[in-house]
Amino acid sequence: MPRTLAELADEALSLPLPSRAFLAEKLLETLDGGDVEVSEAWRQEISRRCQALDDGNVASLPGDAAMAEVRKLIR
Repeated sequence: MPRTLAELADEALSLPLPSRAFLAEKLLETLDGGDVEVSEAWRQEISRRCQALDDGNVASLPGDAAMAEVRKLIR
């Protein structure tokens, strides 16, 4: 039986960060006729950042907290 879009999204969001990044990249490539390309340098940077998160070398912030920090910096 086919899954709903919400079920598919929930499943995708439960993936580990590197897998979510890979899936997001693949989905973005399909937008605007699929002419979006990610350079090898960006792929390596994405991979490096995901690994740093997985290894615990950096911490992530919830989006609202990150935006609050950005707003403080630009005032």
